[in-house]
Amino acid sequence: MSDPTRTSQSTRHATDPAAAAARTPAAAVAPTIRRPLAAAFRTGLTAAALTGLVLAALGAPAPAHLLTRFPVQANLAVALVALRSAHRAWTGRRPVSPRLTGALLCFLVLPALVHYALPAAGTTAFTLPGTGTPTTAQALSHHLLYGVTPLAALADWLLLTAPRGFRLPCAWQWPAYPLLYLAFALSFPTAAGAPPPTVTTALALALAICLLPLTTIGIDQVRPSPQLHKNRISPTGISPLK
Repeated sequence: MSDPTRTSQSTRHATDPAAAAARTPAAAVAPTIRRPLAAAFRTGLTAAALTGLVLAALGAPAPAHLLTRFPVQANLAVALVALRSAHRAWTGRRPVSPRLTGALLCFLVLPALVHYALPAAGTTAFTLPGTGTPTTAQALSHHLLYGVTPLAALADWLLLTAPRGFRLPCAWQWPAYPLLYLAFALSFPTAAGAPPPTVTTALALALAICLLPLTTIGIDQVRPSPQLHKNRISPTGISPLK
């Protein structure tokens, strides 16, 4: 008598459609969902960040020194990641990891917060270098890097991505680089290209760096899901027919 717990033929060598489907990864049969609107929006975000960086370089006496400023580093990273994310949305590939996009979102919002809410920190390395009377190029770059790109990144997060993608460990992972940068600006102000912040300003910056990820993660957990592309049969994506 045959053993009912064994099969006469391994499913690895089965050729019937049911067995083939059983060992086919879900990603291989998932429909390709292209998102041209998200791709166009993220391409515009890349263009805004790069334009602001170019204008900041044109208005600076030493453009190479701008690379030591936190807003320049943040916008340059966002431009590269947003372009990659736009390509993935256009081709229907998996999106960029929320751990990376969330960190860059906080990196973008932090200089804008410092610029508008912490005037005492306006001369630190967390802001762009400024003069008494900014030139047209400097004014446009400030408008783009402090206003347009952070708002565009927020809109992309709130309107074009699914909620609850951020995890609690990000609350201590995301502040790591800004805190290290703050320590660098305090220890080596000449290399940072800006005067060191005062103790009060440094504490305010550290508090903002730590609270911003917590606020972002908290909002992500309770915000409603945007109306993203839905599967033609099942609104939740790939699932059995209902």
